[in-house]
Amino acid sequence: MTATVQFVDTPDGPFGIIADEEDRVLASGWTADVDALLARLTPSIRPADVVPGTTSAAAAALAYYAGDVTAIDTVEVVQRGGEFHQRGWTALRTIEPGHPLSYQEFAAVLGSPTAVRAAASACARNAPALFVPCHRVLRTDGTLGGFAWGTDVKRSLLSRES
Repeated sequence: MTATVQFVDTPDGPFGIIADEEDRVLASGWTADVDALLARLTPSIRPADVVPGTTSAAAAALAYYAGDVTAIDTVEVVQRGGEFHQRGWTALRTIEPGHPLSYQEFAAVLGSPTAVRAAASACARNAPALFVPCHRVLRTDGTLGGFAWGTDVKRSLLSRES
């Protein structure tokens, strides 16, 4: 498979998007490094080739940064993982902007209130960042916790959505 990569400038720095031949986002994040985006992908969906181009997701990301924080909601994504992670990635897309959950609350949404580490793992393995808003999950004490693209970006996204 040949994928398309597009980079856009955001207030949080360059934002890269890799999309498949059907324009579905495979990986995205705050970097100008294609290899950093590819490293987020499971081997089963890693493209054989990546070429510069245009993605529809870029327009959604720019609209998000222009103030329409729901512009990312309908962007199609593709992720591969086990059943728990799939449920987690689907559930992340239901967290409303401005209403983040704790990892414990997120685990409860997934039907496994004691599976806090597994819930956190779904966030950590999330390749299409922003479009699957793992930044909307916080530590139980309300602190940011980790984020693949840095806590400064996470803080900025949450502030934008509040």
